[in-house]
Amino acid sequence: MTTPVSVRSLLRGNAPRFARDAAGPVLAFYVAWKLIGLYAGIAAGTTTALVLFVRERRHGRSGLGAGLGLGIALVQAIVGVASGTAIGYLAPPVIANGLYGLAFIVSVMIRRPLAGVFAVEMFPFQPETRTSPAFRRTFSIVSLAWGVTFLSRCALRLVALSWGDVDVFIVVNLITGLPLNVLLLVWSIRFSIRSFRRSGLPATSTPSQPVTGAQ
Repeated sequence: MTTPVSVRSLLRGNAPRFARDAAGPVLAFYVAWKLIGLYAGIAAGTTTALVLFVRERRHGRSGLGAGLGLGIALVQAIVGVASGTAIGYLAPPVIANGLYGLAFIVSVMIRRPLAGVFAVEMFPFQPETRTSPAFRRTFSIVSLAWGVTFLSRCALRLVALSWGDVDVFIVVNLITGLPLNVLLLVWSIRFSIRSFRRSGLPATSTPSQPVTGAQ
């Protein structure tokens, strides 16, 4: 027996943890920084990133997204403590967005679309689907969309960061973060499902490999 795939089912299983990974650490930092101070904020942000990663691993997932978030959080902690400023702490993720954007675009150029790697995190594609030209073609387009988004977001956040106002930066960070990510995630899922159906590829999960992210 197989489980039909739909945008709603994939979002229900993956959107909550996607949102936690994206917004959790920066919100934890901001609240603790406002209430207590810089170093408390750094500790809160780093701890949140670590908890999210451990949670993913305990649920039997690779925790790729949360693992990247944890790596950035550790770099943030080092830079934040070394600089002694909130702006210094907030800078590494901005640079990371630019690097992510370049990575997505380069992955298309070398015919190994990075979006496909993250897609496998969300859904257990059947082997014939993962090795098909349609899989590479579909996720090449998705990778380009994410790459352009990351690069554009990096540019906007660099401008906001240059103003030196943490409150303004956090607002820009949130506006260009979670809402945009959710919209792009919805489009990515919808586009991928339609693309596979047009290609006649299976769009179902097997009983031995349930859709990941179900809570």
